Amino acid sequence: MKKPYIILIGAGGHAKSCIDVIVSEGKYNIYGLVGKKSEVGRSVCGYKVIGTDEILNEIIKKVPYALIGIGQINSKKRVAIYHELLAIGFKLPNIVANDAYISKHSSLGQGNIFMHDVIINADVRIGNNCIFNTRALVEHDSTIDDNCHISTGTILNGNVTVHKDSFIGSGVNLMEGITIGKNSIIGMGLSVRHNQKDNTKFTG
Repeated sequence: MKKPYIILIGAGGHAKSCIDVIVSEGKYNIYGLVGKKSEVGRSVCGYKVIGTDEILNEIIKKVPYALIGIGQINSKKRVAIYHELLAIGFKLPNIVANDAYISKHSSLGQGNIFMHDVIINADVRIGNNCIFNTRALVEHDSTIDDNCHISTGTILNGNVTVHKDSFIGSGVNLMEGITIGKNSIIGMGLSVRHNQKDNTKFTG
């Protein structure tokens, strides 16, 4: 059976990692990438940047699936693209690397990507449009709301809550049971032992 096509939105460094994960999962054929005008015609990991977002209304006629291949610290751009893609009619699947582990007892929204060696354990609840970057670990009973980026090598211990639009930097360790408020940034390499309010910038 022929694999369905997927279009990747974004043509930078994060898109390269997304391409690798899509290929490793093996469920979709990459139709091409959508990027900036200055990027059109370039090749990214062997796939062409075929146009800007102006072509999306035409692409949907032959490509049913899309993935946002833009990284984030501030979530606003990814959120805007996410809603634009839904309005056009694209389906936003979850993309899971072949070496990631997601417990069958967890629950997932849509449009998330789980990169290499990610572990999502039992009874974890995940919203929409999130990035779980390489070797992130999310332990049991945790909740990750919409539009969050859980960066490389992070550890979220049991019963942690990360509210929407938040960025958890590389190598962060979140103590069990704590809550990170919405629209927050936790700087790389930090150990966080207390709840953080909305709009926190915790950089140590």
